[in-house]
Amino acid sequence: MGRRTGAAASRAPVNRARALERAVAVADGEGLEALTMRRLARELGVAAASLYHHVRGKDEILDGLVDMVSAEIELPSRTDGWRPAIRQRAHNTRAVLRRHPWAVALMASRTTPGPATLRLLDAGIGCFREGGLSVQAAAHAISVVDSYVHGFVLQEVNLPFRDASELTAMTGAIMKEFPRADFPYLFELTTEHVLRPGYNYSNEFDVGLEVVLDGVDARLGRARS
Repeated sequence: MGRRTGAAASRAPVNRARALERAVAVADGEGLEALTMRRLARELGVAAASLYHHVRGKDEILDGLVDMVSAEIELPSRTDGWRPAIRQRAHNTRAVLRRHPWAVALMASRTTPGPATLRLLDAGIGCFREGGLSVQAAAHAISVVDSYVHGFVLQEVNLPFRDASELTAMTGAIMKEFPRADFPYLFELTTEHVLRPGYNYSNEFDVGLEVVLDGVDARLGRARS
């Protein structure tokens, strides 16, 4: 991205909201490592020192990024019970984190969450509490569900292949290098599942989510308030 002109900068005065919008654009386009205060100032068409009149520093930018991403995640409807609501929240979260692949790791590292982040967490806890789970059971349930969703997305956005042809080439190279007898179950799963026509790693999300929700229902569903 090139340097913004003075005319463009004057048409769009710098403020915290605009700084965060540009920060998201940089992170989406080039990754979080490309986002520095100097780079952000250049994107905004201002001197780096003047940016500190609007934000205290990079930590405030990072916290703001997390809250902006959280604000994009649509809150679930709780009218049909906790399971449909949590399923909806999981899918909404995954969709947004896939749009901003840098965000999933950043979310886990921040210690000063904003209102949108807290609202999303509160909504998830509320689904379980209004579904009849005790406070303790709701704590366990939201932890396991969010760990699954965030963990799956973290792996999904870092897969070392982009499509079925790259996956086939990668697994083929691995299978040629190692003897099948050393890893019989891995080879079995690869040939009978992963390399079958139509396989898509993303499809594992729904299966895993239902396993998690089954576990919450079976183990924690007994711990009613």
